[in-house]
Amino acid sequence: MFLVQCMSDIFEEPPDSRSLGKYRNRIVNGPIIRTLVWLGVPPLINQLTVVAYNVANAYWLSLYGETTVAVPRQTWPVMMLFQALVMALTAASLSIVSQYIGGKSYKEASLSASRFFTLSFCCGAILCVTLLTLRGLIFAVVLSTPPEIFEDVMKYSGVISFDIFLNYISLIFTTFLQGIGDTRRPAIVNILAVSLNALLDPFLVLGLGPFPRLGVVGAAITDVMGKMMSVGALTYMLKKYYPELKVFFTKDIDFKWIALVMRIGLPVLALGATNGFAFLFQLWIINQFGVTVATAYAIGFLIMDIVDAALWGLSGATAIMVGQNIGAENYGRAKEVAYKSALLLFTLVALGACLIYPIRSSLVDIFADDPDIIAETDRFLQILVPTLPFFGLLMVGMSTGRGSGHTIFPTIIGAFRLWGIRIGLGYMLAFNFGMGSLGAWLAISLSNIIGGILSILWIKYGNWTEKVVERRQA
Repeated sequence: MFLVQCMSDIFEEPPDSRSLGKYRNRIVNGPIIRTLVWLGVPPLINQLTVVAYNVANAYWLSLYGETTVAVPRQTWPVMMLFQALVMALTAASLSIVSQYIGGKSYKEASLSASRFFTLSFCCGAILCVTLLTLRGLIFAVVLSTPPEIFEDVMKYSGVISFDIFLNYISLIFTTFLQGIGDTRRPAIVNILAVSLNALLDPFLVLGLGPFPRLGVVGAAITDVMGKMMSVGALTYMLKKYYPELKVFFTKDIDFKWIALVMRIGLPVLALGATNGFAFLFQLWIINQFGVTVATAYAIGFLIMDIVDAALWGLSGATAIMVGQNIGAENYGRAKEVAYKSALLLFTLVALGACLIYPIRSSLVDIFADDPDIIAETDRFLQILVPTLPFFGLLMVGMSTGRGSGHTIFPTIIGAFRLWGIRIGLGYMLAFNFGMGSLGAWLAISLSNIIGGILSILWIKYGNWTEKVVERRQA
């Protein structure tokens, strides 16, 4: 009965469908678990759609060439590094906009949204050009990409660079809608965009029918086309459904606002940048063992993304509820939201891990025929899948920091997890102790466990319920 009620709540439209604060009462007063599900299921469905597309994309690429499936994963840490800034901007935006809405200060919410949009547009354009210019140096020198896939990586990254610019706009618009409490419409938009990608992928990758056989370039083109669709649709939805939130280019960016954004966003930027460099270095470690281990790494993370899907929906709901409840001065409820989110996510991810673990070998067989790749990927999954529930706790800690605006301690946890354990310990185990790829896999697993435990301790004992914005009536 509870599940039926939750599902009906997801698609229920509040009476005043044009009110900027129409979701506020439910978020600050409604049942916590039910509201988490109501907010989290749309982006969860969205993430499941993305995972399904990534699986299909990997399958088409594996038909094009067995090691070609490793190409997108080679570019992933680079994309993560280049998108660290938008992660900081969206973290600050979610915290500031949601707290203004929670405090019914709608004019301030509109002004802040316009400032965030202006910054995101300009930064995205600059970083797009930067990646186009430097990608040869990055993949040849920094990452030591295996020569078997280097040319494909260069072609793929040349097209996917434009995805950075579009993603800066798409993510900031999505964050505005989520800050309001509307998680359904961004999810619907992304599902449609991903569906377009999935529809076009086999035609452009494999050259079906009249289309050219483009391989990884075709996969990158469909990604960019889908992101263009997302930007257009999100712009339309903001204007149609939330006209009170006026988003436009602005020069009205004062030092007080910049200081607030830096206070919230700099730790997230630092974490994003250090994460990006850490994942670059982690990939460099993996690449030292050749294309077989690099391919196993790509396939393994693809399969783990299936288990992780719950994180990207429900952890975002945590940030929204924490932000609006702190804005409404419901500090005890904000703590309760974080506790219940941690319990819910740990349980769901543990269930997903239990389902995936017994069938991991069958899943690997879908993407690879080479027995060495299959064996290495299976070993990767044996070690990492059981630790994913702890990664869920880490994500709840990050989301609590984003929603509350207190991002420094989660940043420290994230940096230690990556640099101290994944990189420092991983390098020692892989090279100094001669464990090879097994050492790298063990370090990644330990980083999930330790990061999760530290995050839940911070949620329980940390002082993160203090507001970061002033409450003023519009």
